[in-house]
Amino acid sequence: MPRYFLGVDIGSTKSHACVADETGTILGFGNAGAGNHESVGYEGMIRALGDATQHALVDAGISKNAIAGAGFGISGFDWHMERVAMLKAISTLELDAPFEVVNDAMLGVLAGSVEGWGVAVVSGTGCNCRGRTHDRKREGMVTGAGSLLGEGAGAGELVAWAIQALAHQWTRRGPPTKLSDALIQRAGARDLEDLLEGLVNFRYELDASAAPLVFQVASEGDAVAQALIQRAGRELGELANAVIRQLDFQTCEFEIVLVGSMFNAGERLIQPLRETVLALAPGARFIKLSCPPVVGAVLLGMEQANLAPTKQIRARLNETIVYAQRAPMVVA
Repeated sequence: MPRYFLGVDIGSTKSHACVADETGTILGFGNAGAGNHESVGYEGMIRALGDATQHALVDAGISKNAIAGAGFGISGFDWHMERVAMLKAISTLELDAPFEVVNDAMLGVLAGSVEGWGVAVVSGTGCNCRGRTHDRKREGMVTGAGSLLGEGAGAGELVAWAIQALAHQWTRRGPPTKLSDALIQRAGARDLEDLLEGLVNFRYELDASAAPLVFQVASEGDAVAQALIQRAGRELGELANAVIRQLDFQTCEFEIVLVGSMFNAGERLIQPLRETVLALAPGARFIKLSCPPVVGAVLLGMEQANLAPTKQIRARLNETIVYAQRAPMVVA
């Protein structure tokens, strides 16, 4: 009998599920809304799990009893002590198959590296970094808590730094920057003083969605914007270096997978990251994730059923995910 594998990626803004067969052909694809328990609670997480999984199963034309192995990558699963709650949430799917759950950053390692091990650096709205060794026995991680615990180089942090730069311009603590004009216009403020006063008193809001403006102003030659992006790249590199030290990768040849929308900015962000990492681990090779992270969840599900994904299986997953995503999907 054919075996089928389920992969689910529960994110902070959207969630995806895939069903694939043993060849790596994706037969069903589903999506749902946000499932990070830190923002939608465990009830919201369970709803996202159920909606995405059910649609993928219906799309594939199989029942959940046909699943031979499943993998789950969950945003917000940052600490080992949360594992019990994660398993309880997944148990509501009533799968009769072995499964594993990881932080969603680990899906980048699984999906983007050649053999399913290495380090993934994530920079989207927020940031994270995870890794695992070749034998799959050891994992490395950062806290994933952002600026609260001294980490942070996602779009949210970049915009926060830009706002600080505007405050420094206004008080003449720092140099003038064209970021002021861009963010004043973005917020709809009258001038810089009005913008700063309005941000402090919650009349205006600038969130992670304003990050592309920082890259735009940097491309126009603004030194302050360029310095902020350099800072973000170095911070992402330091996150990677922390995991590299945990896994003793300093003298190894391994892959670092870059995951998230911030890396769409290209070398302006990637170069300082690369330089920071190569100073510690000269054998690191950098790969930008080219497929949805849910592919990594499918590969994790295959591992649970003792199916070692070949290069052919990986290639087939990457090829067929494109067509699966074009099918009509239900959004919760």
